[in-house]
Amino acid sequence: MDSLFRRKRVGLLKPLLSLSLVFASFLMIHKLKVAEKDGVGVKHMRDTGWCGSECFSFKKAVVKNSVVSSDTPATGNGLDAQRVSNGTPAVWDAQVINCSEDASVKNQDWFRRLDPRFHQFVLHRHCRYFPMILNHPEKCTDGEVHLLMVVKSVIEQHDRREAVRKTWGKEHTVDGKKIKTLFLLGSPTTGKDTKNLQKLIEYEDKIYGDILQWDFMDTFFNLTLKEVNFLKWFNIYCSGVQFIFKGDDDVFVNTHNLLELIGFKVEEHKEADLFIGDTISKAIPIRNRQSKYYIPKELYDKPYPPYVGGGGFLMSSQMARRLFVVSEDLELYPIDDVFLGMCLQKLHLAPVMHPGFRTFGITRRRVSPMNSEPCFYKSLIVVHKLSAQELLRMWSVVYNKDLICAKKTSI
Repeated sequence: MDSLFRRKRVGLLKPLLSLSLVFASFLMIHKLKVAEKDGVGVKHMRDTGWCGSECFSFKKAVVKNSVVSSDTPATGNGLDAQRVSNGTPAVWDAQVINCSEDASVKNQDWFRRLDPRFHQFVLHRHCRYFPMILNHPEKCTDGEVHLLMVVKSVIEQHDRREAVRKTWGKEHTVDGKKIKTLFLLGSPTTGKDTKNLQKLIEYEDKIYGDILQWDFMDTFFNLTLKEVNFLKWFNIYCSGVQFIFKGDDDVFVNTHNLLELIGFKVEEHKEADLFIGDTISKAIPIRNRQSKYYIPKELYDKPYPPYVGGGGFLMSSQMARRLFVVSEDLELYPIDDVFLGMCLQKLHLAPVMHPGFRTFGITRRRVSPMNSEPCFYKSLIVVHKLSAQELLRMWSVVYNKDLICAKKTSI
């Protein structure tokens, strides 16, 4: 009798889970419809299959305003894209990919010793540029864009994107300087309700017109793919943009202070090599297997070059184009901010440290009341690790004209 009850309970579990998913989807669609009256941009999308990381086989993607398609497999060795020195393609050209694993690596001793968690990454590390699912080439063509806000996100984090759009990612013009925003996404990971999630993100993009999406799975190890695919995208479509802020969807950005910093660098004529943030120097790979940032010795066994915390950093358009060129000759690395540090090292440059970028929070002790003190946010540029609700609340407080903060004075 007990076993029969368990079977019935298991039988009920699946429809209950399905109902929960339908209800969650309904709620998100309702939220998006409420916001639709303020949205802009319409996107034409493709409906194509994707087999995931097991085979890395991709079908042709149909992307609005993308007129070039190729039947030549695109691989990560750079053969699918013309180099900057030879002229950059006019449109996104990575349309068809059949990227099989590099079987020759399996015969090497270091690979046999490698932690199995890194096998798929290493076997497909040569897969670099991917078809675009959602594209907005018009984003940078609407006159001169002074600052492009580029935000790493995942499909499920709709509430974070909404909070960013209502706060520091709001597109507007300040003293004649245009600020535009883009979110970078991959595809839903295997095991999730892929079709429904994709339909939701298409609908969100139809409203706002601010999402770039590529056909690779949105996993931690694939964050570096967002870096290199964005750098190539920027090099194709954004010749008129002057500066880029790149960050996560859980940060607070004081746009007023960010624009002031840019103004100072322009006055000092230091914008050409501008790459500034919360610099981490003399770091070494983490060997703790329980850490999210664990790297085995077989993959990398030397100190890291100086790099900035990926929560938020600022760079000039000139620097972004130089990073694109050197990135094509570097092997991909599973930690995206370290990879950019490797690109800078190849340029014989180092990121500039700025105390206004706090990618580890105001204090590293999460229980510290300082992390919720609005006057600190008013004086800083970037603060990491806020929920969507915390971001909205802190934004309204910091930009309240009645907020009075003590000012430092010197005698």
